[in-house]
Amino acid sequence: MRRHVRPPVLLSYVTFVFIGINAGVNGVLLPAQMAGYGVDRATIGITFFTGSAGFVLAGLCTGALVNRFGVRIALVTGGGAYVLAGLYLATRPPFGAFVLVLLVVGFAIGILESVLNVYLTSLPDATALLNRLHAFFGVGALSGPVLAAWILGFASWTTVWLVMAVACVPLVTGFLAAYPRPQRGDPPPEAPEAPGVSGATATHRASDAGAAAAAPAGGLLRGALRERGVLFGAAMLAVYVGLELGVGGWGFSYLVQARALPESFAGYSVSGYWLGLTLGRFLISPVASRMGASVATMMYACLAGVTAAAMLAWLSPAAVVASVALVLLGFFLGPVFPTTMAIAPQLTRASLVPTAIGVMNAASVVGGAALPWLVGAIAQGAGMWVLLPFTVTLAVLQFATWWPLANRIRTPVSPP
Repeated sequence: MRRHVRPPVLLSYVTFVFIGINAGVNGVLLPAQMAGYGVDRATIGITFFTGSAGFVLAGLCTGALVNRFGVRIALVTGGGAYVLAGLYLATRPPFGAFVLVLLVVGFAIGILESVLNVYLTSLPDATALLNRLHAFFGVGALSGPVLAAWILGFASWTTVWLVMAVACVPLVTGFLAAYPRPQRGDPPPEAPEAPGVSGATATHRASDAGAAAAAPAGGLLRGALRERGVLFGAAMLAVYVGLELGVGGWGFSYLVQARALPESFAGYSVSGYWLGLTLGRFLISPVASRMGASVATMMYACLAGVTAAAMLAWLSPAAVVASVALVLLGFFLGPVFPTTMAIAPQLTRASLVPTAIGVMNAASVVGGAALPWLVGAIAQGAGMWVLLPFTVTLAVLQFATWWPLANRIRTPVSPP
């Protein structure tokens, strides 16, 4: 890694640990928030929709924000919005304001995620960098519940938000110090030219990038939505996150109700699933690189592993084998999201890459909300056994959405 990009990349990793902690603490805070406001599960569930809406809005705005102000100011915008929203939540606002300000939290997190994906996608070794980036999200998500539970042992849920807001302040300072100040007329971040990109195409991309700053936000979004590669990438991530959160959210219920495992063992198994996902992001890309595998080959291997693990969990008569299969499922699932993000520059014109990444990130949230809800609704009448056939179906859909993407890329896996 080049020395001059090392501090921003390291700060990106730290920020994704923070984003993971934010995701991890939310579930732990829900019972305390329900008790504090005197609301039921259905009412507190509104916060999931407002947070997701904010995230989707951020994804749709990312391209315009990066093209207009650059990565540095875009990150400061997201981090600053989080600090202000967190400080307000620490005051225990009225419930209506509490629900609405979570829209701002979702927007802030969405900006940070999308912009950091944009930045790392523009660097050499993007596949390895993005896999590590999202692995650090897993590190934060695993530690977030422990942190929140510890604070709730001696303070209220508002204190957790105060801690999160204060912890974000050094990140905002770091964004200002570590990321380069854009020069007037600079094009948006652009990934290195990939093998197989012709000189004429590269010239077109450079010209297109130079005109990006003058493009209206609506034009950028419309342009990205007209690109078939971007739409396939968005579909890929919608299915992926639906599968990831479907298994992560309903896996415990499946193991207890459909497999009759003790709750403690089922809990450890679901934790193993998330740990497997994190380890997959740290390990698979470097191994694939040493073997000389291309991005497409690595992804096909991962998707095959996901499908095989889901089939094993579904068809195995032994509950313990099903539990182990879920860990393997998480392991092979891990690289799918960051690797799909890494190929975004090959799916569209250079000026549309930030917008494309935002659109793909937004689609992932829609899939992550709709598909787990769908499997829960089906299971309500048919039983939790439907989780695994539903998962196998989504695994096959991943193959269907990856195939047209694989035909567009020829880039080898980046070395670690």
